[in-house]
Amino acid sequence: MDGVLAEVLLEQSRDPRALFGTLCRGEASAERVETLRFLLQRLEDAGTDLGALPEAAREVATGYLVPLLRGRPGGADPDPGPGPPSQRRRVLRAAGAALRSCARLARGPPLAAALAEEALRDLRAGRCAPGVEAAVEVLAAVGPCLRPREDGPLLERVAQAAVALALGADGPGSAVDAVTLAAARLLPALGQCGGAALRAVWGALAEPSVPWGPDRVGPELQVLSTLAEKLLPQPGARDVGPDARLCGRFWRTVQTGLGRAEDALTRKRARYLLQRAVEVSSELGADCTCDANGGTGPSLFWWSEKKKDELLKFWENYILIMETLEGNQSPCEMSVHLCTKHCLWIKVENDSGAEESWTSRIHVIKPVLPKLNNLFEYAVSEENGCWLFHPSWHMCVYKRMFESENKILTKEGVLHFLELYESECLPFSPDFSEFIIGPLMDALSESSLYGRSPGQLVGSGSPLGLKLQKFLVTYVSLLPEEIKSGFLLRFLQKMTSRHWCAVPVLFLSRALASVPRCKALGVEGLLALRDVLRCTMVTHQVLLRGAAQCYLLQAALRLVDVEQVSLGDVSALLVSLRQEESLGRGTMLWAELCDWLRGNERYFRQPSASGSQGLQEASLTTYVKNLIQEYVRSPAWEAGEGSLVPDGLEARLTATMVLLAVDVEAKKAQNSGKQRTQNVLGLFLDPLLGALVKFSTNAYVPVPKTDRCLQLLLTLLHTCMLRGSGAQEDEVSILLQSLLMSASESVSEFILRRLTMDELRTVSDLDRCHLYLMVLTELIHLQLKLGWKAGAPICRVISPLKNACIRHLQETDSGQEPTLARQIQRVTSMATLARVCEAIDLQPALQQESLNTGPLERFLSTLPFNQTLQKPCAEDPESSRRCHPLEPAAEEDKLEPSLPSVRTPAQTLCAALDALSILPSDQVSPVFCCMKALVPQLLTSSESLCVESFDVAWRVLTSLSNTQLTFWPNLRAFVQFVFDDTILATAAKTKGQAYFRIKEIMYKIIEMSAVKTGVFNTLMSHCCRSWLASARDPQGSLSSARHYSELILEACMFGTVFRRDQRLIQDVQAFIESLGHDCATNVVMESTKKEDCYVRVCAIKFLCLLDGSNTAHKSFMEDLAIKLLDKDKQVNQSRARYYQNSLQHRVKNRIWQVLLTLFPRFDQNFLNEIIDKIFQAGFANNQASIKYFIEWIIILILYKFPQFLPKFWDCFSYGEEKLKTSICTFLSVLSHLDIIIQNIPEKRQVLKQALLVALQWGLSHNFSIRLYALVALKKVWAVCKALYMEECDAWTALIECSLSQAESVHGTGNAKKNWQRIQDHFFFATFHPLEDYCLETIFYTLPRLSGVIEEEWITLGRFSSFTDIPSGSGPLWCFSRTLLCELNPGDWSQQDAGTGSGEADGPSEQADVQKKIIPWGHDLLDADLELALQDRAAKLGKSISRLIVVASLIDKPTNLGGLCRTCEVFGASVLVVSNLHCVHDKQFQHLSVSAEQWLPLVEVKPHQLPGYLQQKRAAGYTVIGVEQTAHSSDLVQFCFPEKSLLLLGNEREGIPANLLRQLDVCVEIPQQGVIRSLNVHVSGALLIWEYTRQQLLRRAGAPS
Repeated sequence: MDGVLAEVLLEQSRDPRALFGTLCRGEASAERVETLRFLLQRLEDAGTDLGALPEAAREVATGYLVPLLRGRPGGADPDPGPGPPSQRRRVLRAAGAALRSCARLARGPPLAAALAEEALRDLRAGRCAPGVEAAVEVLAAVGPCLRPREDGPLLERVAQAAVALALGADGPGSAVDAVTLAAARLLPALGQCGGAALRAVWGALAEPSVPWGPDRVGPELQVLSTLAEKLLPQPGARDVGPDARLCGRFWRTVQTGLGRAEDALTRKRARYLLQRAVEVSSELGADCTCDANGGTGPSLFWWSEKKKDELLKFWENYILIMETLEGNQSPCEMSVHLCTKHCLWIKVENDSGAEESWTSRIHVIKPVLPKLNNLFEYAVSEENGCWLFHPSWHMCVYKRMFESENKILTKEGVLHFLELYESECLPFSPDFSEFIIGPLMDALSESSLYGRSPGQLVGSGSPLGLKLQKFLVTYVSLLPEEIKSGFLLRFLQKMTSRHWCAVPVLFLSRALASVPRCKALGVEGLLALRDVLRCTMVTHQVLLRGAAQCYLLQAALRLVDVEQVSLGDVSALLVSLRQEESLGRGTMLWAELCDWLRGNERYFRQPSASGSQGLQEASLTTYVKNLIQEYVRSPAWEAGEGSLVPDGLEARLTATMVLLAVDVEAKKAQNSGKQRTQNVLGLFLDPLLGALVKFSTNAYVPVPKTDRCLQLLLTLLHTCMLRGSGAQEDEVSILLQSLLMSASESVSEFILRRLTMDELRTVSDLDRCHLYLMVLTELIHLQLKLGWKAGAPICRVISPLKNACIRHLQETDSGQEPTLARQIQRVTSMATLARVCEAIDLQPALQQESLNTGPLERFLSTLPFNQTLQKPCAEDPESSRRCHPLEPAAEEDKLEPSLPSVRTPAQTLCAALDALSILPSDQVSPVFCCMKALVPQLLTSSESLCVESFDVAWRVLTSLSNTQLTFWPNLRAFVQFVFDDTILATAAKTKGQAYFRIKEIMYKIIEMSAVKTGVFNTLMSHCCRSWLASARDPQGSLSSARHYSELILEACMFGTVFRRDQRLIQDVQAFIESLGHDCATNVVMESTKKEDCYVRVCAIKFLCLLDGSNTAHKSFMEDLAIKLLDKDKQVNQSRARYYQNSLQHRVKNRIWQVLLTLFPRFDQNFLNEIIDKIFQAGFANNQASIKYFIEWIIILILYKFPQFLPKFWDCFSYGEEKLKTSICTFLSVLSHLDIIIQNIPEKRQVLKQALLVALQWGLSHNFSIRLYALVALKKVWAVCKALYMEECDAWTALIECSLSQAESVHGTGNAKKNWQRIQDHFFFATFHPLEDYCLETIFYTLPRLSGVIEEEWITLGRFSSFTDIPSGSGPLWCFSRTLLCELNPGDWSQQDAGTGSGEADGPSEQADVQKKIIPWGHDLLDADLELALQDRAAKLGKSISRLIVVASLIDKPTNLGGLCRTCEVFGASVLVVSNLHCVHDKQFQHLSVSAEQWLPLVEVKPHQLPGYLQQKRAAGYTVIGVEQTAHSSDLVQFCFPEKSLLLLGNEREGIPANLLRQLDVCVEIPQQGVIRSLNVHVSGALLIWEYTRQQLLRRAGAPS
């Protein structure tokens, strides 16, 4: 059509100049410019005598086309008009093509060079997008016209500018349109010039000085893929150009694009370049090599004709793997990077259409993983065991998997990498080490990867964590010795380079602790370990934190080179550990550390004297001796009365090393016994004891020295304690206590003097007072342990200390302004007196009279403790130097003491509430204790004040919920306060505000437990203990438990469905606890019992301990059972989703477990009340586990009370339609009739009724009901035959025939399998309702066998390990007496014949794999295509057909969505729809899966179709209708033209008659069946594929 239009114009006027003048006047529309282009191309093709045509062409180029491209046609407004951007691009494209023809027609002076020079200047100077685009269009048009020799330098400059623009070197100001044009049009045009231009382009790309990085990979790959056919050698080419295969930068760019590119388009370009390079190498058949790292190590790429087959196989598998991984990504990921204005139509605001692509497709990935193993086999030489292919290619695959947004794919990639060394023996490569330190550890930082596998038991450990441990052990073992040190050091440094979560740190530390012993880490390694230890302290998961510390210490013991480190370096590491969480004395870890010190004592590095402050380390004993001497010596810079108390870190270090050295010496001389240990300990402690003895006689001992000595004394006593439950004192502890007690007289007198002689005067002395009182408390405990003696030194101190404190508190400052020193002394006296009271509680003999004031309690009742502590006067020099953190900011602010007053409880409670608002979190607990004593006295008289105290205490507690170390002690104190039995009973009597506020707080605590595991446990444990204590009283009535029975009810059903991260933490904690004493943190830390299951354990143990013969207890349990049944009914009526292991399923499961547990306490009268509810529950739609529990309790009821059998028979009287399959529940009960009738004297009538019921339901239409009825019939009939019932002889033939028919079902179909399966089912074959009645079966075995999630399994060990409440006795606490507990969930489920055991063997490398097709862009784009299509092709890297699909007659969005997807997959040029808004439809998006973002869509209304079809026919398209007509062609015989338009009909009416007349041809699909038509989407898809198939064959040269 283009040529026809040009011929028509030339026939009208033979003067081209006149035609040019006509076309160049007026508005520069797209049609006018395209007509000018057609005319110039026709004149160029004619090649006749040109005459004045060159001059005319030059005038058109310079006078019209160039200004038009620059946006200034004839000096007009540069804006081309209000049309859309696509219209302007159409004008620019046509003008560029016309300019190229002008340059070729203008012979003589080099017009092309002049235009190129001018455009190049505009390009370099351009700032606005239209100017840059115009310059690029001019260069793309005239570039091919430049002469290689004469214009060589110009070509090089143009090429360099084009590459710089395409790579984005002009900075962020570069227009996106210009960059795209430079890559898609200008560079291909220059590539066609060959020679100098191509070399210039390649030189600009491969220049080493050009910046390179991951952020430039995308633009570089865009340029390289555009010029791929020019940069890779072609077979038979005479002009040998550049060969990108020999350039290392080319391959690094490709690898970076494959493994690290964030957008799918860049990755696709990298795969395309790799594919083309392999294809070119295969076609050329010549050897080539591209070395890496300066020629050392394996080549980045190489080709050998001798190994062509192996190389092709390797690269074929490699590209297949990369394509399959790409297919696992969502198309949305690609669309994000391509939402530019070049697309004809695009949608980015709603990605729900791509929902399918986000679904895990791991089943597509797993079959490909064996091919990855095969890559490693190809990559390693069998002859010399070296790498044949550079391992960086393999790393690209793993990087792609690691960086996937699909975490399942990431986990599969990590697991596959960790399993490498299990099946492969790979040679060492630095790239592997770098990959492990980099991408692998980055991937391992994701906590979700460490979850349990489906079906894996709780506490068995993370599969990934275990594989990580095995991998690291193997890999480090294979490393060369000279490499290990650097690798492990970088491994540790990587662990400190980011904030790791607790789970990854734990498993990385565990893997390090398993590495075989080697001398790898020096001082720098120890520093790195200390940094990692600091990282572990961040987490709030105390158990995980402690376990990580244990493993890191074990790693140090295995990996440290003792010849490179000193004992000082080791002690600095040890002090970084928290002894209360990991390194406790008496643990296996402590013993391992002692053995390590003992074995390496002589080999530690000896530091220089100057570098270690004079400490000499000839041996551990010498080091510790010098260490303690250095410690006791007070540094000069700490002198002064106002100095702060040391932080205790140095004391902890010294104490730890002392005890380690003592234990090491004890191991050395096991035969020497106690005397040697005493000698060594005395040697170490002589300096300390010498200093302590002088405290009472030397008043000039520096205060810092006394602080340090007392800190060391205290730390030694705490550290020497053996850790673990039931641990007893050892020889070292006893000797240490004895030695320290030798200085107790001096220390106690020193403390007495400091506390009573007005020596504590500054704020820093408050911490010093705390230190003194802690030492005093320890001395009192030691004296009590050694035996209390009236004349003991500590006894002589208590009375003077008490008297002095009372004297200070009695003094009044009448008329004097208070000073800071007096206030400090007052606080000190109160704190000291509190400790004295505690000591008197421990040893009543200390109670003595003092100062003639009567007993201490009477004195305390007279003190004005509610008097305000006034702010110290400003003139006091001490107060001006330093203020206490609790000091009020304003002058009039006051500080209230928190000590209670006996006479005024209301005022004291108010003071306590005020104190809660200012006290730090670690001092809240004593206030709660004070309030616990006050509220019972005020609850009846001042209820509002008590309610306020509840509210304030709750607000304080919730504000501390993120403070892990102080929250739990404060929670226990809060629960003991609010839920004190006295307070609960008093509040329940009045039923006032306090009663309802307590219940409100109770529900808030339960709600908090959903996000903070263990909170409800604390409340339940406290309440159950206190209620049991009252229940043991003969008069105990459980009044509090009855009034607050909602607490027990909620506890019986408690348990949330945890988030995945919460479940992961619980699983890892269970794994740590399962390690037992092998992990020291289990020894030093008490089991917190914070798991949700312990709430139910506590409730069940509480209920089991109640006395069924006690009327109050029995009434309480019956009331609870009724509430549980009501709750079950409420759950049944709930609209929430009810599926297996849903929250509703779990709640119902827990309800029936409790009812089964309570059943022995139910009598006949109570069962009369609830039996209908139990039977009604059997009719509900229940999960399997619920059915078993209901059936079990019905069996037990009928066994114990046969009187309820008539009600049971009534359950079978309902119609089948009403019962549906719920009758199976009662038929299951019937199958256990042999148990039920044991207590019935006359069994025959019951058996006859049972046979009648079984036979009746054996005729049901429902197959499942018939199966259950047959099982019941078989069981009942067996009982009848055993009893020789003559009454049933008449039924023998019928019953035997029925059972025989069931047994002899022919074939291997489902009927026979299901009959066998139900007979083997554990509930009918193994389960015994009486012998299996125990907690183990109820809470563990039955849930396990019935498919309940493992979180719900509670073993009998958990009941016994929960010691807050004692265990009961009786059958419930016994183990099952049948084989039920030994069954596995699959033992009763017959497997289908022929099925294997799963994926044990896995797919082989030769197996076929599923693969999403990702088209390759093999062909360069035609410059004459429309701009939008070329832009799209450049972006996608795929060719676009000339097929137009018209779907304007289709109504249904599902058909349109499917067609859109089909058109995009097969590369149709455009899809025509009646309304573009259809793409917003959810059904359309579900079927299209974002194909609309990749396919141009055009809107043509049905009434506009005649004009549209006529327009396309004029454009050269063949209009084809998909319709059955009298003259339609068979699809099998029809040959599609390249330019084809498919018109699809309406779903119901097909193609209207008025449109049939406009069709060139109708094509029908041959059919073999009865149905007369196909779905319109299916029909369209068949024709689209046939068109694509014929075009592919035509391009390949084969007959279609």
